[in-house]
Amino acid sequence: MILQALKEYYDRKPGLPKEGYVSQAIKYIIVIDGDGNIKNIEDTTENRQSKTFVIPQANKKGLAFGWGNTKYTLGIGKNPTRQHNLFKDKVNSLGEIEDTGLKALKSFLNKDDKLTLLNNANIDKEIIEEFKEKSPSTVFKLQGERDIIINSNKIKNIIDNLEKKNNGQICLITGQKDNIAMTHQNIKGVFGCKSMGANIVSFQVNSGYDSYGKEKGYNAPCGEKAVSAYTVALNDLLKSNQKMRIGDATTVFFAAKENKLENDFALFFKISPKDDPDIGTKAVKALLKSAESGALNNDDSKTEFYVLGLSPNAARIAVRFFIKDTVKGISENIAKYFQDLKIDRPSFENEFLPLFKLLGSTAALGKPENISPHLAGDFMMSVLKGLPYPIMLLQTVINRIKAEQKITYPRAALIKAYLNRLSRYKTQKEGLKVSLNKGNIDQGYVLGRLFAVLEKLQGDAQGTTNSTIIRFYGSASSTPVAVFANLMRLHQHHLNKLIKEKPGMDVNYRKLIGEIQDKIRIINNGAIAYPTHLSLIQQGLFAVGYYQQRQDFFKTKEEKIEPENKI
Repeated sequence: MILQALKEYYDRKPGLPKEGYVSQAIKYIIVIDGDGNIKNIEDTTENRQSKTFVIPQANKKGLAFGWGNTKYTLGIGKNPTRQHNLFKDKVNSLGEIEDTGLKALKSFLNKDDKLTLLNNANIDKEIIEEFKEKSPSTVFKLQGERDIIINSNKIKNIIDNLEKKNNGQICLITGQKDNIAMTHQNIKGVFGCKSMGANIVSFQVNSGYDSYGKEKGYNAPCGEKAVSAYTVALNDLLKSNQKMRIGDATTVFFAAKENKLENDFALFFKISPKDDPDIGTKAVKALLKSAESGALNNDDSKTEFYVLGLSPNAARIAVRFFIKDTVKGISENIAKYFQDLKIDRPSFENEFLPLFKLLGSTAALGKPENISPHLAGDFMMSVLKGLPYPIMLLQTVINRIKAEQKITYPRAALIKAYLNRLSRYKTQKEGLKVSLNKGNIDQGYVLGRLFAVLEKLQGDAQGTTNSTIIRFYGSASSTPVAVFANLMRLHQHHLNKLIKEKPGMDVNYRKLIGEIQDKIRIINNGAIAYPTHLSLIQQGLFAVGYYQQRQDFFKTKEEKIEPENKI
């Protein structure tokens, strides 16, 4: 399924290199004369980026026609002799054709000491040292010509028509007969993999362990054309804007045909660029408007859309997740994701949080390297499939709140989203509202509100202090009976202080605490009692109740008039 989708993406992208070719960054061009002498070395680097050429694809070990690292092309580097001889054989396999560039390249390769040639050409010593130590990518050009030697039409025709062994098996990707690829080309650009790349499909070296006597590619027969297509397509996606990182997973996304969602997808989740900070917000608002108006119900919405998450795994690439849906399905699920996250926020916070900030709120110190890779992958799966979020999300956020004694906007949004999705799938009903809901009589939510009121009361009575009741948050949210009885005794002291120093303010607090206590009586059949333990779900409700009550304190009278049943 994955390889088929990538092959289809390749087929619909006319600008991608044809079968057997790749788009490859080459740092140096070795300029030679007709006799094979080095005349110059051209550095293609501009703005720290090497120039890209469409050239014949290399095998897994880096051997290709007419280009390669300096071990192959110059025989320079660590243990280069074998690679250089293989490179010579590869070039010589093109045979004798009337091409001045190829003749010059063969003359160069027949010369013994390439280092002497470099020194005789007065090549910069730093470049020669780089050739020795770093083996950069190189390609050849004939002096006086504009294009590289390997781009000669005569050479391309020979390469394209080289006789290949026809092993005529059915390709698992296309279902057509083709020569089976013994190995698959490397995929480059996956975070955490080596710069040379790694494989999604690969086989062990030792043929003694081959399944049923089948060697290498015969274990999973994929045709050479299909392999070339899917690897070119995936490498192109990994260099494009259709890529983002989620946890340790490098994620690419594409559609069965050109679609607006391909351009917008990353805008929903990534941090907007500084030169256009509102681009993400505009994209989300447009998506929500389309979902509400029914604009997603069109022929284009039936197009298949794919999201592929790749992670490093030793010498291979692991598929963290693969999601296939329609453009409409993915778009609706992303819209639900933002609707579930919506909660009152401080004025300085963004309305729509980027994924990095959301997941960062679950990690120690907010550092991306501390984000659980499994949580990031499972969370994204839930977002795009419209499924309940993993329990690990709620556990991690609550643990962070207790550790830091701080409920931030991103954390409150995540908990609300988790609880609402769970409620929707269990009871088919919506749960928590965007703003404070005074009609909510859930035990955890009510106790969270009460804790927020008592904390605010202490602050108004005592002013700025180094020690507030927030230090009891962990106990109050998990074992309320151990904390609230004492807090309720102390609150009377704070009320008495307000009567003396800020007369009139105590009345508002008495009314608010009385309203909350009435709900506690309803929960406990007329008694004021506190539970010995709150479940994880109840702790989540406690956090949202606390957060929304705190936000409500900062609202104006006009803002509080808004309907309480707003979703």
